[in-house]
Amino acid sequence: MLKKIGRLDAESKKELDTIIDSIYELLDKGKSSKAEKELIKLSATPNYFIREYVGKDLINYEDQKQVNPIANRMIKHKIYGVRATALFYYYQKYFDDPDSMFEILSESFESVPWEVESIINEMWKRFPDFMKDKMTDWLESDNPKKRALSFHGMENIANSDPGFIMDFISKAIDDDTMEVQKKITHILTQVARANPVIVFPYIREWLCEANDKRIKTIWVSMKKLANIVIQRNRREKSQEFVLLTQQTIYDWTKDENDNVAKMGEKLSHIIKK
Repeated sequence: MLKKIGRLDAESKKELDTIIDSIYELLDKGKSSKAEKELIKLSATPNYFIREYVGKDLINYEDQKQVNPIANRMIKHKIYGVRATALFYYYQKYFDDPDSMFEILSESFESVPWEVESIINEMWKRFPDFMKDKMTDWLESDNPKKRALSFHGMENIANSDPGFIMDFISKAIDDDTMEVQKKITHILTQVARANPVIVFPYIREWLCEANDKRIKTIWVSMKKLANIVIQRNRREKSQEFVLLTQQTIYDWTKDENDNVAKMGEKLSHIIKK
């Protein structure tokens, strides 16, 4: 019995392989409609890992001319799991073709959001320069979900290109959408832990002429960072990060800008606990 949730063990994969092989046998016999029906039945599951396993395996079937029209219908299916399975098929199909894959992501980001996020994260690891260009376009979209997604996975370049991330955030720091604000605070926290010496000057600049909404966004991120400083035995807490964060907060308390000084005072109460 396949699990409804959770990662796949060896026994589950063996069971899936048996079912998938039976679907391929139907295709071999020209029974495409029945094969599609069985594939949809298998894909209509809440288990993310089953959908991923099945979708990626479809690329292994020898006659892709039979698989393609089925996948084209599945990506538009009314059941979420079926759409998600098809998306994983396309990801495997266009694994080394980011342009083609990105076209599909652009059409699917609202209908299969969780899987789109997962694939975007992977593409940041594999095609960072390509993603910088495409996500900059998404950031300028009228669609707030697309703008929020433009930040997803960006932490993968927190070490290699923090300057790009900070310039990227600068363009969206005053975005009115709550989901975008959440993404900003998340990525700010990630990149500051990796490169505090680059991040804190940007944040000070944003504070100097900040309205209440921007101050709130920055406060959420800085509060998280200050709390990391005072937590014991936190693995991702480097000595450089701790010292720079403490020094920055101290310097801010004496800053000539009122917004910066107030932020420094609030943060200093946390690190003095």
